Amino acid sequence: MTGTLLSLDELLSATGGSLLSSAADFSFGSVATDSRKVTAGSLFVPLIGEKQDGHSYIPQALEKGASVVLVSKQSYGRNPGFFAPFFTGKPSATFIGVDNTLHALQAAAARYVEKFPGLIKIGITGSSGKTTTKEIALALLSRKYKVIANEGNLNSETGLPLSVFNIREGHEVGLFEMGMNRRDEMKEISAVLKPRYAVITNIGTAHIGILGSRQAIAEEKSRVFDHFTASSVAFIPKDDDFAVFLSETAGRKGGKSCFYGEDSVEGVRFVRNRGLLGTDFTIDGKAVTLSLPGSYNYRNALAAICLARELGLSADDIIEGFSNLRPLFGRCELISDDRRGIRILQDCYNANPDSMEKAVDLISSDDSGSHFLVLGDMLELGEASSDSHRAVISQAVASGATVILVGQEMSAALEGMRGQAGMQDVLCFPDKSDGSILKIAGLLKARMSPGDAVLIKGSRGMALERLTKCLTDGGEDE
Repeated sequence: MTGTLLSLDELLSATGGSLLSSAADFSFGSVATDSRKVTAGSLFVPLIGEKQDGHSYIPQALEKGASVVLVSKQSYGRNPGFFAPFFTGKPSATFIGVDNTLHALQAAAARYVEKFPGLIKIGITGSSGKTTTKEIALALLSRKYKVIANEGNLNSETGLPLSVFNIREGHEVGLFEMGMNRRDEMKEISAVLKPRYAVITNIGTAHIGILGSRQAIAEEKSRVFDHFTASSVAFIPKDDDFAVFLSETAGRKGGKSCFYGEDSVEGVRFVRNRGLLGTDFTIDGKAVTLSLPGSYNYRNALAAICLARELGLSADDIIEGFSNLRPLFGRCELISDDRRGIRILQDCYNANPDSMEKAVDLISSDDSGSHFLVLGDMLELGEASSDSHRAVISQAVASGATVILVGQEMSAALEGMRGQAGMQDVLCFPDKSDGSILKIAGLLKARMSPGDAVLIKGSRGMALERLTKCLTDGGEDE
């Protein structure tokens, strides 16, 4: 049992599981839900989705060295013959039957977190800006603490549990982004982490097609406060429509609220917005530059500053943290093509109506050169999709930029707007294929001049970063 993340008794107790088959030694040092990511000594948790049943990948997981496997009792009952060969002879792995493998993963992760009572646990959630705020906070808090944070945006019903299994002795702060795209998901992952501090970035319209209204989104996001105590703090954007609701909800759980926003963070003074180059401000009179562009990223930075100050960081610590901050892939990355003299704002990791509006406003505020907008579909909007895409197209055309749309959702919305002023000039590629991307790249290369800027934004499924590569590849234009 030496070196195992949880003992057999701990795992059985946490999951309510029953032992189906036991290997000679019980131990696991990592956890995976994807058989391709299993390594020697992993706990493999096969998940059941709409299209695939992870149990079918148990042989591959065992071949890669899985030492413990959770099994749905229902799956086992339906097909005991499939599992029988794994239990005979000298089994290489311990098999544990559970009612629901996803819930068992979450319960096991919650039990693992409990093994670190001294860890300062922080959850960051909101409709947009979660990952950026987490990365800013990570840069700041790392000046004083040894911080563990989830990689990228592993923040979901499975991503958050997998992330907390990376906590180790010596970590002082656990900084975890927490996302949701269905009802009760925040409730479930909040029960895993039980954050003492919670940062809300905003209440927008991401996933409104699933939850139905911003009120429902606010209610679901507020479940991050479920395990608050008298020592807990909620960091809430003061200008959000739901600021009072969020504060009252946190208060009912026993926590206090800290509101953040421009001109409301003690010791912080806004100096100037430098457009695509970021924001200048001061902390206790000392100059700081946030390299990430956009007023919304400045608000994300204010949230991180409030959190850092609550955890005892000095102004010098915070300033040094900002100096080490680098943009993340696909999130407001400003890429300069020195060969052509153009600027590319690559913001294609995700897209929803809120982030689209902010990104178009950002590039429109740039006062040098002409502007080009390449906007892809916003996915997972449900019944709100058509209206949301039309609103984005209207804003884009009104900005005066050259507008290029990509995807079937954008195409369908544009078709119903062709009679409106300016819409005849909008270019549209319903097909997001590589061929379309090459055609768009050719158009931009032909039309853009030194000093011009292009925004590339769409949902992750559109993979619009392909366009950036086409624009920045070396060699002569064809």
